[in-house]
Amino acid sequence: MSAASQARRRRGEDDLEIVVVERGRYSSYSACGIPYLVSGDVDGPDALIARSPEEHRKRGIDLRMGTEAEGIDLDRREIAIRDLATGRADRVGFDQLVIATGAVPIRPPLPGIDAPGVYGVQTLDDARELLDWLAPRHRKAVVIGGGYIGIEMAEAMVRKGLEVTVVDRSAQPMSTLDPDMGALVHEAMEGLGIDVVTETEVVAIEVVDGRASAVLTADGRFPADIVVLGLGVRPNTALARAAGLPLGDSGGLVTDLRMRVTPDGVWAGGDCVEVLDLVSGRRRHVALGTHANKHGRVIGTNIGGDYATFPGVVGTAVSKVCDLEIGRTGLREKDAAAAGYEFTTATIESTGRAGYYPGARSMKVKMIAERSTGRLLGVQIVGRDGAAKRIDTAAVALTHRMTVEEMTALDLGYAPPFSPVWDPILVAARKAAQKVAEGH
Repeated sequence: MSAASQARRRRGEDDLEIVVVERGRYSSYSACGIPYLVSGDVDGPDALIARSPEEHRKRGIDLRMGTEAEGIDLDRREIAIRDLATGRADRVGFDQLVIATGAVPIRPPLPGIDAPGVYGVQTLDDARELLDWLAPRHRKAVVIGGGYIGIEMAEAMVRKGLEVTVVDRSAQPMSTLDPDMGALVHEAMEGLGIDVVTETEVVAIEVVDGRASAVLTADGRFPADIVVLGLGVRPNTALARAAGLPLGDSGGLVTDLRMRVTPDGVWAGGDCVEVLDLVSGRRRHVALGTHANKHGRVIGTNIGGDYATFPGVVGTAVSKVCDLEIGRTGLREKDAAAAGYEFTTATIESTGRAGYYPGARSMKVKMIAERSTGRLLGVQIVGRDGAAKRIDTAAVALTHRMTVEEMTALDLGYAPPFSPVWDPILVAARKAAQKVAEGH
């Protein structure tokens, strides 16, 4: 919808007809807010909706809800669609096609994975179904996977009063962090009352009386009234694959800098595409709403007759478990090694405020730098008291290929309620720069 809206701003209804098909019940909503809707922090699904279908239609966009695209005919320049309520099939012609099919939760082919009571939380429709399923009698939830969605949904289930177990195959939750930083998240989750079971494989979902009743693993059985899948997502590109459009190693659509899949008017953006990692130089799948909105703006600008590009990402993300904040950007150690970098790491502990100021609490910052040049490669932060958003400083430094030595001179804001004299980011940069200078 960001692509459609951006194109409409540039070209009127007489100049450009815009048709959008959406199989769900909602348009223009914040999927990132779903865990907070489930927890009760957000008061109802409507709070997550930025613009309703009616509002889009008033702006001259023919938005057809409850309508599924079933096929793309590139030769005839047509889309096969079906009205899900009536079953009526139709075809819609196009001059320009925007594919924004998003991503779908990973559902491994396990016995019982499709049973009632097993949920992947990707859309607002998913969230409504999950909330409708929850009942006062439900006491136990099992979350499979300890990534962003997994830990956020685990906290949401705790807030709903359920006993929660998180089962993860990795050594630590939050595998987007290095294991030493993930261990801090593990500790915080257990402090919240979440049972975290790591390094174990789920082998099946036990089904009793037609509904999920437990998660079975190689290490034991975990009873469950509800099972939430937090195994990540994969690009939803079945239509694109069937049409013969180019896909990358992750299964996401491959585009150029203008978000074009083909030069003759096929575009794609959001969670169904791959993006360029500006640090590693490789293409990868990064499913985040911030990128999707930017993709839409770029596509709509180009379709509208102007010029825009999307250069790539550095992999910035933030999350939280209760009051523990988590931020990361750039490469982990294993990413840096896979990209061929020789690197050094520096981990420091500091506080988010001056140590003498009331409420100062600790945070850990881990910094990864190229050994020969000192170029910043990645940063991870775990802590409290405003820790996570400090990652934005590192994201800017990564984007501009700064060295850790250059970062030590950054003119960051200081006052005792907000930071020590040496901000934790600068302390980590200083330690990393010292290790680079010493050849470590």
